[in-house]
Amino acid sequence: MTSHGGAELVLKRRPFGSWLLGPADQSNRMLRIRLRVLLTTFSIGTHLIGAAVVFVLAVFVIPGPPLTDQIQRLEMIWVPAYFLFAVVVGALWSTHVVTRRTAWVDEDRPATRKEQISTLRLPLRLTLIEVVLWMGIVILATTVTAVLQPENALRVAVTIFDGMIVTCAVSYLLTEFALRPVAAKALADSAPPRRLLAFGLKARTVLFWAAGSAVPVAGLMLTAIVAMVEGGVSATRLSVVILVLGTVALGMGWLLIVLSAKSVVAPVRSVRDALTLIGEGELNIRIPVFDGTELGSLQAGFNRMAAGLRERERIRDVFGRYVGPEVVREALTSDQLGGEERFVAVLFVDLVGSTKLASDRPPAEVVQLLNRFFTIVVDEVVREGGFVNKFAGDASLAIFGAPAELIDPAGAALRAGRALTRRLTEELPEATAGIGVTAGIVVAGTVGDVRRLEYTVIGDPVNEAARLSELAKNTPERLIASMSTVDEAGPTEGEHWRPGDRVTVRGRSEPTQLAVPE
Repeated sequence: MTSHGGAELVLKRRPFGSWLLGPADQSNRMLRIRLRVLLTTFSIGTHLIGAAVVFVLAVFVIPGPPLTDQIQRLEMIWVPAYFLFAVVVGALWSTHVVTRRTAWVDEDRPATRKEQISTLRLPLRLTLIEVVLWMGIVILATTVTAVLQPENALRVAVTIFDGMIVTCAVSYLLTEFALRPVAAKALADSAPPRRLLAFGLKARTVLFWAAGSAVPVAGLMLTAIVAMVEGGVSATRLSVVILVLGTVALGMGWLLIVLSAKSVVAPVRSVRDALTLIGEGELNIRIPVFDGTELGSLQAGFNRMAAGLRERERIRDVFGRYVGPEVVREALTSDQLGGEERFVAVLFVDLVGSTKLASDRPPAEVVQLLNRFFTIVVDEVVREGGFVNKFAGDASLAIFGAPAELIDPAGAALRAGRALTRRLTEELPEATAGIGVTAGIVVAGTVGDVRRLEYTVIGDPVNEAARLSELAKNTPERLIASMSTVDEAGPTEGEHWRPGDRVTVRGRSEPTQLAVPE
């Protein structure tokens, strides 16, 4: 069943691609706590990864003379100290930057365009913090080594710089992951700004290629250069270097590719899941826009598409309430509304004494009575596959067989007439109505001007049904049909009718053989 009213439903199943990021409707306080925990955990984890890369490169890969005992003792002291310093300072610095750039979240208001751009740049800004901290240790370690053992200065600088590249690449992906809920709040239903200094898919791919593949290959090339210049690299040493670099390339390449793939798959999967719901008829759906690249534009584009579908369905629903859903379907699927001859059955129902009702009752009560009356009429007509063509004051015209064809339009109209008589007697005893039913060839189509069209039927059966409803007001059954209509109906329905008088109704030259229900 299509939904097109009320508030939009945000995609609830892992709206940001992971249970770690929480639901879409989490409180601002919970979002802050979750964000701090994730950013701190990821910061410690990426520094450990970078330290491991530096250790492997320094010990197993880049050749050079052994470090002096003095440098080794210094490393055992200042490397762990600086690592702790970097983790603490990085966590505090990152928290300050995030808090300042996302102050609009705590104020519980939409982000401005400037704040949107600032929020989406956060992964890059936080990664630059990592760059600054790692450059500090690059400069410090290289300077100390250059003073105490100059021949190893390049080796130290290269190993720590390689670790920095790997750390920053992983940090960018994990930070972008942790900030998805904040990015979703910033973007809401809008697309990522075009003027954005965040990495797009192309730049992101190149960066991760550099971190996962280029760095290990560069290390291998550097080893070859050192071996050619300085010599003294044995075949065993070269084999170890190749095996270690291969392991680093495989491990880091796998990690970066997995993280990068997840960053791409998450927004695509959110669109796919939402499209599945759209296909099931649930139009009242919206997905969070949490990606700052072209994939965010895809998510925002889906939300615009869903909004357009909801608007189209709403217009179709409102349009159908005025002209009938059958006319809407025919107008959208065929070009047969311009005018054609059709065999149809016509049911005309008119309240008895409506003028007196209007004078004896308050206006609100009269409207309420008419709505109850027309509700019964629409129920029974629709139940038999008919189409309520128009309401005219206290009367209604229903058509069976146009615009949608019916196998037995005459039988459907007669059954609807009998059901209407019964229900009006039981459910609306304070008002009675005359019902006339006829069948025949009419011209069915749209009439009017290009600015205002109406689907209707024109022909003698319409006039005859209106006249029969007038006659029916003065009969006990309150229902009269033409005998020709009963003859056109199936044998099962014909058993419920018997012939009546022959009457020449107003506007016709030939008499009509009447039929009344048994």
